[in-house]
Amino acid sequence: MPKTILVPENKHVWSKCTYCKNLEFKAQQDFTRHLREHHCTKEGGSFVCHYGLNGVCPSLPVEGVSDQDYEEHVLRHHVQQPRSARHQAMLGRHSKLLLLQQQQQNAEHSQPWTVYSASQNLPAVLNDPSRGKQRDFFTKTWGDGFVEKSDIPVPHYIPDIGPQHFESYLRKIARRYRKHARINSIASKPNSHAELLQHFPNLRAKSSIEKIQLDVSGIPKIFLQPNFDLTVEETFNSVFPFTKEQATFGSDGENTKNSYNSGKLIQEKLSHYLDTVEVQIAHQVAHKSEAFFHAMTSHDALSEQMSQTINDVRALREKIQHIDKSVVKDSLQILRLERLRCNHASVVSKLQLMATVHQTQPTIQLLLSTPDYVAALELIATTQEILVKELAGIHSFRHLGSQLLEMERLIDKMLSTEFERYATADLNRPLNDKQQILEGDKLVSIIFGMLRQKHLNFIDTYKEEAFTTIKAVVKQIVIEEVAASDSTDNEVALTGVGDQLQGLAISDWLHLLRRTTGTLLQLLTRVKAVHDVMQQAADVSAGKMPAAISSTGSAEDIPTEIHVGVGSDPGESLLAADEHQRVSNKLHDLMTSVCDYAHERVAQLVQAQDRVLERQSSCWLADKATASEVCELSRVIDKFAVACEKICGRSSTALRSAFKIQASKFIQRFHQDRKTKLSLILDNERWKQADVPAEFQDLVDQIATYGHFSPPKKDDGDGSVRKPEAFLIYGEQKFAVVGTALLLIKMVAEYCECAEELPVTVALMCRNLAELLKLFNSRCCQLVLGAGALHSAGLKTITSTNLALASRALQLLLALLPAVRVHFDDLLQQQQQQQQQQQQQQLTQHVMPFRGAATGVGVLDTVEKDVLSHVQEIEEKVLSIVGNLITAQLGQWEVRPPVPSQPFRNISRHLTKLHEAVATVLPEAQVQYIYRTVNSLFKSRLREQLMKLNVVNNGGPQHGIVTSELTFYLETLKTLKVLPVEELSDGAMKSIWDPQ
Repeated sequence: MPKTILVPENKHVWSKCTYCKNLEFKAQQDFTRHLREHHCTKEGGSFVCHYGLNGVCPSLPVEGVSDQDYEEHVLRHHVQQPRSARHQAMLGRHSKLLLLQQQQQNAEHSQPWTVYSASQNLPAVLNDPSRGKQRDFFTKTWGDGFVEKSDIPVPHYIPDIGPQHFESYLRKIARRYRKHARINSIASKPNSHAELLQHFPNLRAKSSIEKIQLDVSGIPKIFLQPNFDLTVEETFNSVFPFTKEQATFGSDGENTKNSYNSGKLIQEKLSHYLDTVEVQIAHQVAHKSEAFFHAMTSHDALSEQMSQTINDVRALREKIQHIDKSVVKDSLQILRLERLRCNHASVVSKLQLMATVHQTQPTIQLLLSTPDYVAALELIATTQEILVKELAGIHSFRHLGSQLLEMERLIDKMLSTEFERYATADLNRPLNDKQQILEGDKLVSIIFGMLRQKHLNFIDTYKEEAFTTIKAVVKQIVIEEVAASDSTDNEVALTGVGDQLQGLAISDWLHLLRRTTGTLLQLLTRVKAVHDVMQQAADVSAGKMPAAISSTGSAEDIPTEIHVGVGSDPGESLLAADEHQRVSNKLHDLMTSVCDYAHERVAQLVQAQDRVLERQSSCWLADKATASEVCELSRVIDKFAVACEKICGRSSTALRSAFKIQASKFIQRFHQDRKTKLSLILDNERWKQADVPAEFQDLVDQIATYGHFSPPKKDDGDGSVRKPEAFLIYGEQKFAVVGTALLLIKMVAEYCECAEELPVTVALMCRNLAELLKLFNSRCCQLVLGAGALHSAGLKTITSTNLALASRALQLLLALLPAVRVHFDDLLQQQQQQQQQQQQQQLTQHVMPFRGAATGVGVLDTVEKDVLSHVQEIEEKVLSIVGNLITAQLGQWEVRPPVPSQPFRNISRHLTKLHEAVATVLPEAQVQYIYRTVNSLFKSRLREQLMKLNVVNNGGPQHGIVTSELTFYLETLKTLKVLPVEELSDGAMKSIWDPQ
């Protein structure tokens, strides 16, 4: 058997390896290199020292350290440490342990290894709290060298038990004993000797015994003590005192003789003591004779009973042994084996569970490579639960919980990073990619992972990425359009957006808007597709809908996980009801915010030019664009707004508001131009009847038939050119018009068409049109009734024809006003319905609705009243002119020949000229009204003149002259055919003779 070898004190620690045989080192570097190569492992980026018992260094953490820390550790703990006596003892102990291990290995080779040969059992291995941390726990081989061996400490002494250990017990028993003795003394106290003898007959014998016992007083008390023992020196000396004296004085002859006499005397005393005791025993036996005889008589019976009892007990034991052998042991063996089998099955199940848990990390890595984040997170949660409930206290898994927690945190970071990367890739991929959802399986997996971890801020992340993409796309399109435009300088493209757009032509600018809105719609469609996937994933996670149901889009656009994979278990919900509501609100805010931001970016393009031209007090759109171009812009904006409303379910106001501002400026310029143009035309109007071109007649026909004010499409037909007409036909009426009236019709059509193309400006256009018509009415009144045309157009006088044409122009305006009113009523009703829908949406979304000013077509009613009043004034002006002429001629008339007189001839000539002036201009009914009014005025003035001349209806000569004059007057009216025949009969003039 080898002995323990101790290293001398004068040698270094690094001169010899403790755990490797026959290895000595001459230099410190060789020993350090040996430790690194044979007693060190590198796990990941850390170094683990194994220079110690069973390959475990007691002074270095098993997690490992860096290279520099490992060098410092070796230098401090294994190289520079002196070999003290304690260290040598430790080396000796280690050598002994190594020797024991070698012997044990030799013994194992000599006999087969069984489960009973294991140095430690599995529960002790797994639950050993003193074992160091090992990263390679599951890579070791099971056996006696699996873990460190430690000596079990044995107590080196047995504790001494003294009286102090029984003090509490003695105190408790002493109290009870004193109480018991006191009760017995009270119960046993006799009343009188006679009563005791009467109740207890045997008391006499006891008394005699007591008397006999009184005689034993001669026996020394030492012989009556219960602890009498002659082996004790003191007791022996008390019984044989002469032996002590003999030992003191020597052993001469005299002393021998005295010792002999003393021994004989003592023998006689002891014989006396024996006789006394025998006498007492005899008396006691005599006293108890009856009891002895009774015992002897019952001894045989007791012997028989005892024999029978012994036989019964023997038979019972045989039966019990038979039952134990045939019934109990086999059953207990079965139960024991069943319990053993259950224990083995439980151990196997536990080992299988441990093996499964041991494969958790590779499985997680495999799931993350798929990627299946939800399954990986579920596996982590399940493993954590198993570690807490079923594998609690397993020492080998003490670090697995923290490792799984770190993995879960790592998965959280991976989800955030992957989602940001996906959002960037999805929103910035080429627009010609027709795929709505990029890598749908990956998207669904990431979303379910986010929902599983309750990280709901990924929606905000996607919204911010969408904002950034929209901004970049708009900027890129602007740069490309400006660079491709021939009307701009390429150097301007490096400045701001407004400066870049300053040099663009209207057509290029409209193309820029069309391209921008189209691109943004494609981008919003992608955002909507991702939004739908997120909403479906949230619904499935909350158990709101089955996994195979899609709320939007076709089944081909839905990722596979939503159909089959994720969420296939409807009973398991990842989101609570309140969390699902939060996700839904965030998703709704995502779409509305992205659409609003897209509208804001387009609105900035619309307003960019105005910001540049603010210092010039001009409007780029209003100054450069035509009505058709503004209408085209309106169609582009309306198309984009309607498409966005379909995508997000809510209308955005930013772009419409920006366009409304621009359109208002355009309408102001549009209105101001037409007001100026109308004023110039009216100032140059000579109030003569003009021919009506075919295009005006077609426009009026379309207004009368369909109520549309847009110019009709040109039909080339056979290529012939239609000649202008003398009159304008509107419905069943013919209008003799001036050139200004035709241009007014065209302007009214432009206003109505512009209002239809620009719905946001309906109310403003209606007010502006009313203002234009009021301007036309007022200027006509000033030029015709006020004789302003004499100075502006150079007319010599205002004739009845001028008045009639002015009246007819106003009547044409009155005829068009109902169609204009219906046109604007329809547009305002449509606009009001849209506003009500928007307000309803805003109320549903808990947003304060915008209330615009209620504007109708009441301003047109005011225009109609003003025009009617003006027409009446013109008629009154004509009637006043004719009335003044008639009054003047009748004032010069005298009832005398010749007949007809000159005044009546002049009156007839004025009536004929009036007919020539108004008959072809005014309608027949109005002409009749004028002549009927003139006729009434003539009769009234004639009655006054007859009364003045004192001419009566008496059939005299004067009466005959008057009759002849009236006949001439009536014949003139009959010739003009301006009144019915019955009103021109001879009886129609009888009223002139009636007094007033």
